[in-house]
Amino acid sequence: MDTYYDPEDLAKFPEAGKDAPEITQKFFEYYQAVFAEGELSEREKALIALAVAHAVQCPYCIDAYTRASLEKGATPGEMAEAVHVAVAIRGGASLVHGVQMQNVVEKISL
Repeated sequence: MDTYYDPEDLAKFPEAGKDAPEITQKFFEYYQAVFAEGELSEREKALIALAVAHAVQCPYCIDAYTRASLEKGATPGEMAEAVHVAVAIRGGASLVHGVQMQNVVEKISL
């Protein structure tokens, strides 16, 4: 079945900025620096990226960071928990915006 997102397009990521190569190069340098070992391990960063990928719903990122998480030694259970953290934060962010709705209801109801 064809999909809007072709998994093979992930390999074309470096080509995404071909019309602005200087800026794109700076992005990729930054990107590499962010994912390098630091205060957080590469494994931890891959798990964070996997969770964020689900929150922003990027299928390419989900593919890339599922693989990266596994390659860095994460277990499927750890990966599932990371995704559930993203779900909880995204769901909580939606729910807390209910206060905005309540504020409007109170103003209109007066």
